[in-house]
Amino acid sequence: MKRSGLITTKIGMTRLYDDGGVAHPVTVLSVGDCTVIGNRTVEKNGYVANILGMREAKAKHVAKPQAVAAEKAGVKPYRKVVEFRVSDDCIIPAGTQLMASHFIAGQFVDVQATSKGKGFQGAMKRHNFGGKEASHGVLKAHRSIGGTGMREWPGRVLKGKKMAGQMGNETVTVQNLKVFGVDDAENLIFVEGAVPGANGTFVLVADAVKKEQKDLPVPTKMKIVESGEQTAAETETEPVAE
Repeated sequence: MKRSGLITTKIGMTRLYDDGGVAHPVTVLSVGDCTVIGNRTVEKNGYVANILGMREAKAKHVAKPQAVAAEKAGVKPYRKVVEFRVSDDCIIPAGTQLMASHFIAGQFVDVQATSKGKGFQGAMKRHNFGGKEASHGVLKAHRSIGGTGMREWPGRVLKGKKMAGQMGNETVTVQNLKVFGVDDAENLIFVEGAVPGANGTFVLVADAVKKEQKDLPVPTKMKIVESGEQTAAETETEPVAE
């Protein structure tokens, strides 16, 4: 069984207390208007996936291919669109708005986001080099990386040598973070520990691939829709243990 992930936005960090009064640092993630806008099938695409969109946008504010694809699918364009590959029993119907309770307290998740950009940084900050001595003749070169050519042979700088350069602003995945809890009323997920990226960054959250997960709602937890309006009543598919 492979369930869909969610698109969220990072709100920030805070602390929450468990029943024993122990404080836990948590990152607050907002599910917001994360909605299933389409599906991929084996017959048509060769694989199975749910297509999710978040943060509804005007057609003029998205790329033309995305606007045309949304129009053909009969859905509104979204600023962020992501595919999550799933198993056949985890396909979610298009138009379903996802909830924070797609995940449950105590389970483990993997998160992925773009890390904060640090700009051009030296080797000590970027690669944790130790730097040169603080005395014994070292003059104005305490934070330099030193020689890189390696004597007569090979007599050149090898490719991949750790040097100064652009740091951050790259895709980072953090595995096995624990879900402290969820808030369906505000559609928030509380994840223990730090999540990469600045506040407001899009964060992809999915079930941890290296942890055994049990009693998860399959394919997800949905709201009952009556007369075109979402009610407070909810229905949940039967939990399936892997």
